[in-house]
Amino acid sequence: MAIVGIPGTIDNDVCGTDFTLGFDTAVNTALDAIDRIRDTAASHDRLFLVEVMGRTCADIALAVGVAGGAEEVLVPGTTQDLEALVAEMRRSWERGKRSSIVVVAEGGEESRTFLIGRRLELAGLEPRVCVLGHIQRGGKPTARDRILGSRLGAGAVEALLDGKTVMVGEQGGVVTRVPLRASWEQTRPIPQDMVELVRDLA
Repeated sequence: MAIVGIPGTIDNDVCGTDFTLGFDTAVNTALDAIDRIRDTAASHDRLFLVEVMGRTCADIALAVGVAGGAEEVLVPGTTQDLEALVAEMRRSWERGKRSSIVVVAEGGEESRTFLIGRRLELAGLEPRVCVLGHIQRGGKPTARDRILGSRLGAGAVEALLDGKTVMVGEQGGVVTRVPLRASWEQTRPIPQDMVELVRDLA
């Protein structure tokens, strides 16, 4: 019996595909929220810590951070110095920048963003924490996700007709087939180029 899977998760944490179904919609939902938060941050001279989903993968946080012009993205599993962040926030203030957005990937630690907020308070900053939570899982799918769903669906039917047991994904814009086991046994590395891009653009 053939079994075919399609990578459907907002976290983009499935190996064997560049993008999972739902990721682009979640990024755009989070980005819309951050655009609204930035208005408040600017009008009240605030530092906001905005927590986005991605318990085992930081792709949402990094994509939202780059697209939303965040001053920093805090990602579990990377070396990030909160003292350096505090120093950068102070330098920004001295340059006349009165509001900042820091995107925080939720990671596996409960209340991680609130813990970071308290550490920043002890350093003399006054952050506000906004946890977007499950709002990222809803909403109308973006055109990109709708097209991806159609392409993967068609690819899945073809794989079933061929009698294959695989996951259908998309790599480099091409619909591909990968062994089902590979989709969960392997882990996606943190895209260091995106981490560096956030810091270059800040």
